[in-house]
Amino acid sequence: MRFPTFKYALISSVLYVFLLAGCGTDEAESSNEVSYNFDIRPILSDRCFKCHGPDAKNREAGLRLDTEEGAYAALKDEPDMHAIVPGKPEISSVYLRLVAEDSTQRMPPLESNLKLSADEIDLIKKWIGQGAKYQRHWAFIAPEKQKIPEAGDDWVKNEIDHFVAKKMEKVGLEPNEEAQKLSLLKRVAFDLTGLPPTVQEQNEFMADESPEAYEKMVDRYLGNAHYGERMAQEWLDVARYADSHGYQDDGLRTMWPWRDWVIHAFNENYPYDKFVRWQLAGDLIQDKNKESVLATGFNRNHKITQEGGVIDEEYRIEYVTDRTNTFGKAFLSLTFECSHCHDHKYDPISQEEYYQTFAFFNQVPEKGIYGTIDASFADPPNISISDNDVNELLQFINKKDSSDVKVMVMADSAKMRPTYLLLRGNYDAHGQEVFAGVPKSIMKFDTSLYAPNRLGLSNWLLDKKNPLTARVFVNRLWAQFFGQGIVKTVGDFGMQGDLPSHPELLDWLAVDFMENGWNVKRLVKQMLVSATYRQSSAVSEKQLKTDPTNVYLSRSARLRLPAENVRDLVLASSGLLNDEIGGPSVKPYQPEGLWEVASSGRGLLKTYIQDSGDKLYRRGMYVFVKRTVPPPSMLIFDASNRDQCEVQRMRTNTPLQALVMLNDPHVLEASRVLAEKLESEQKDKEELLALAFQKIICRPAKSKEMDVLNSFMENEKAVFAENPKKVEEVLSAGEYTYKKKVDRTETAALARTIQLIYNMEEAITRI
Repeated sequence: MRFPTFKYALISSVLYVFLLAGCGTDEAESSNEVSYNFDIRPILSDRCFKCHGPDAKNREAGLRLDTEEGAYAALKDEPDMHAIVPGKPEISSVYLRLVAEDSTQRMPPLESNLKLSADEIDLIKKWIGQGAKYQRHWAFIAPEKQKIPEAGDDWVKNEIDHFVAKKMEKVGLEPNEEAQKLSLLKRVAFDLTGLPPTVQEQNEFMADESPEAYEKMVDRYLGNAHYGERMAQEWLDVARYADSHGYQDDGLRTMWPWRDWVIHAFNENYPYDKFVRWQLAGDLIQDKNKESVLATGFNRNHKITQEGGVIDEEYRIEYVTDRTNTFGKAFLSLTFECSHCHDHKYDPISQEEYYQTFAFFNQVPEKGIYGTIDASFADPPNISISDNDVNELLQFINKKDSSDVKVMVMADSAKMRPTYLLLRGNYDAHGQEVFAGVPKSIMKFDTSLYAPNRLGLSNWLLDKKNPLTARVFVNRLWAQFFGQGIVKTVGDFGMQGDLPSHPELLDWLAVDFMENGWNVKRLVKQMLVSATYRQSSAVSEKQLKTDPTNVYLSRSARLRLPAENVRDLVLASSGLLNDEIGGPSVKPYQPEGLWEVASSGRGLLKTYIQDSGDKLYRRGMYVFVKRTVPPPSMLIFDASNRDQCEVQRMRTNTPLQALVMLNDPHVLEASRVLAEKLESEQKDKEELLALAFQKIICRPAKSKEMDVLNSFMENEKAVFAENPKKVEEVLSAGEYTYKKKVDRTETAALARTIQLIYNMEEAITRI
């Protein structure tokens, strides 16, 4: 029997990592039925779809395996054969090619460096034998509120725990005990405010022995004005917010009033549908006002060139492309960008559909190059925010001077700009004209329901029948609080993304979120009061063996604090923090010469001019982000450079992080200032050291820890007694001036000991 030759190109993709037994649907498990969505599609997507998937132009042998029509059809080169014959693997070409003895006929081909395991081949054979039933990709099926499973113990505290407990039971795991009170307090304080709990809060929480003590603390932090900052911190990555334009000249831009709006929106608990609709189309809503228009700055946060000699239309297309890609990733968790030049190789998004979505964002009356590198604002459309009034409607904007501030926002041209499919994505290679639309695989864009503009697009996105919008946001919040998403690939719900570890839970939360008015604070509280969230982070040998990456949530995750909050911890615990909310970005300590070396030498940002006074002690989220030279100490702790939409940061461990904690001027200054403040209290040295420890680590020190710290401090005193110059080195760190008189040798020794506490792993870890 002769088989057609199917070519496979080499692809590098992460192999499917979930155990099949752990992530299939309950129905599939009980009936022993192979699930296409959970068992078969991941294999085909990894090994087959690049050459036999959605991309028609690069499809080999005319064979398409991502749809049942393509897989059941007669083969192009062998019309008497079919790739898949439902119920008959023995005459299905796909199966026969997988087990072919002739290596030149076997699939995947040798040169691809890909292969299927014997178990995977058997699974495909079984699936074909069962009828080769195709299903829509799980993420494109509207979620339904699943029945809450029965849980047979007292561990559960809300609906979340029922789903988690059921999954743990199936794999033979049991949940951890609840974390110790102060560990839990530190966790929830950083998760909801990005700041450590004060010593007073720690003492009050420990003294409250009521069953409601923890929930009261959650409510307290949800009502704290710093909650909006912590939530906005994540959104700034999604929205690619920065204080400079990017590209080579990387000139100054003024978008911080939009950042103030995001903080305000979270603090006021704007429903997620309003929060999204205003950012996409606040200029088009019926009752628009200056606040809703300001919100549309979301879509102007992309990079903008200010360089002479560029082709205007080329860069204008770059901006529309960025908005389109950001829309796909931020709200749908799909890799739209893959369809910019050709049909998507894995997901059902054609190049035509990409440019249909592109059309929504192609109507802005902007240019590819506009203004000069010396402008602090430069591209229209924009709105002006001056003292005349920042009125009651915009009181949340932290504006202190009388200068006129212009913020880039969205607006559509009076005349509709035509949109073309761009051949190979080239700005000047116009193909067919296309009109506003979306990938039909997600949900039909019914023009009788949705206007063909950004408002219509936002209404389509926020329609409760849309299968992705609520799931995506719920999953992103879950990743924020639990360390990884229910769908681990937070930015990719497509064919190459991971399957949900708890699909029923994800769907239940998504539907419940929509049913309750897209209430963000309610959703956050649901997660944080669950027994799942409250578990300790201790790890047993059984947990490591059965579930090394904690897919089944039998313990809490130990997570290093985000880069901004590492800075916040240092400032807050030392008493240096300037905790005002909003306002222009600030320029704290930074190694000399970085901007000068990396700058084009033109414009307002060619030289780094450090701020002084209380501006030095603003929170991490207010540190000035220049795209070509991001804040170095924050970048070392995995902060985004804000070049593009980023929905989940990397987590790395490098020696540079330890060097920052040892040498960063803010850490040295904070250690010195906290020591000076404590020394001025004229208390017992051990008591002062214990207080410093509690401020930083957020729990009382153990006796062994105090022994080590006291010994270290005594050694430092001896060193300083012999080397008085070293005292001055320690006490000259930073610009903050402490006016009360203190014993300088004692203070220097205490400062060095406090610096040691800041360098404990637990200091910057949420346990």
